[in-house]
Amino acid sequence: MNTAYTADQIRGAEHALMARLPEGTLMQRAAAGLAAHCAGLLGRVYGKRVVLLVGSGDNGGDALYAGERLARRGAWVGAILAGSKTHEEGLLALRRAGGRVADRSAIDTADLIMDGLVGIGASGALREPYAELASSANAARAPIVAVDVPSGVDASSGRVQGAAVRARVTVTMGAYKTGLLVDPGASFTGAVELVDIGLGPYLPDPDVAALTRGDVEDLLPRPGDESDKYRRGVLGVAAGSDRYTGAAVLAVGGALRAGAGMVRYAGTHEPVALVRAHWPEAVITPLERPSIDDVGRVQAWVLGPGLGTGDWAHELAARVLASNVPVLIDADGLTLVAKDRGLLRRTAPVLITPHAGELARLLRADRDDIEAARLDHARRAAAELGVTVLLKGSTTVVAEDARPVRVNRTGTPWLATGGTGDVLSGVAGALLAQGLSCYDAASCGAYLHGVAGHLAADGAPLTAAEVATSVPAAIRAVTRTAG
Repeated sequence: MNTAYTADQIRGAEHALMARLPEGTLMQRAAAGLAAHCAGLLGRVYGKRVVLLVGSGDNGGDALYAGERLARRGAWVGAILAGSKTHEEGLLALRRAGGRVADRSAIDTADLIMDGLVGIGASGALREPYAELASSANAARAPIVAVDVPSGVDASSGRVQGAAVRARVTVTMGAYKTGLLVDPGASFTGAVELVDIGLGPYLPDPDVAALTRGDVEDLLPRPGDESDKYRRGVLGVAAGSDRYTGAAVLAVGGALRAGAGMVRYAGTHEPVALVRAHWPEAVITPLERPSIDDVGRVQAWVLGPGLGTGDWAHELAARVLASNVPVLIDADGLTLVAKDRGLLRRTAPVLITPHAGELARLLRADRDDIEAARLDHARRAAAELGVTVLLKGSTTVVAEDARPVRVNRTGTPWLATGGTGDVLSGVAGALLAQGLSCYDAASCGAYLHGVAGHLAADGAPLTAAEVATSVPAAIRAVTRTAG
């Protein structure tokens, strides 16, 4: 599992470690790793032009000492001193190695730009001259290597307010920072490379975690010799309407493809006909009234995709949420809950899967504010509503009160198309029915959905149905089994 930390957590670990080491040791470790990654990006170092953007803090010192190492290998290294002060020992080391102070015009002829303007302690918009230098660097032809975190990206949240450096590579020291994994900040990092400087034993519990393939493999349920369709999990799906028929087909398909032992679908006439035609494996209950009395036993429910938001849908939602099994709420179900939060008064677990607009309605907040601070709002929703939150988007995050937020790093922009969220509901719902907690079902469901999206797209547009079809291949890719 990849773990990430806030700026305060990193600083605390650094102070504990520095108390045991000679002064300057951590900066030299950071500079060595930074220089090595820059050299790898340059290929041949000798004769290349490297420009350092040097701010007032320790990031500027890291950049100067890394520049010194590159200069000793024959690179032309020029430092643009942007801060009100400069790390004097680092600047002296650079000069002794043949480096120099440069003006802003050096950016235009650089082969590589190293961003050491601000570090993890910075927050808010970049001030001048940092903002102008960030924009100039972004406009240059040379790749940018960010030191620890791209300048302009909040290390603790991923917020970006104004100009920010858009790096080809971010070389981060000691541990991942939360803002490197969460959009909008994650979209500025490029490839993230971790340099071990010895912080591990001094780090607290993480702020954020990202599941790896191995983590998901360990969590995924597998049938055993004694398994039958009931032991493998029975999922109820209350979705679709005469107006929105496809959502039911996609949610049921996602659930079946994700390994539910049985899917019981309950809906009105038109979606029932389509689900029956597409998925003869599903056990179907046509609904003449908003009741689940005739559906049969289930271990979990998916509620909401394409359900509608009228009185009939509200009554059906109330009946589903009155059950004593976990319920995943998506799409129209979230609109119903936003209008009537009393629906969430239940003792059994609830997983909600909103996009930013749906979460805005639930929290009575602005969508743009949620997009700018996804972690904060996902945490707020989990605490305020007493649910597990899977906030969909360019960075999908899973929040549960008093637990580290999980960030999903699989997926593709091609997944931004109609119906893929319905498939995700079915996949995560199937995992709930198979016994995973809301926290694990959401995390593993998002991971598998992202892998399935990659497989379905293969660099081209996809449809939601193709994502559902690719779920078994995603499971095979995660578990590394062919059968």
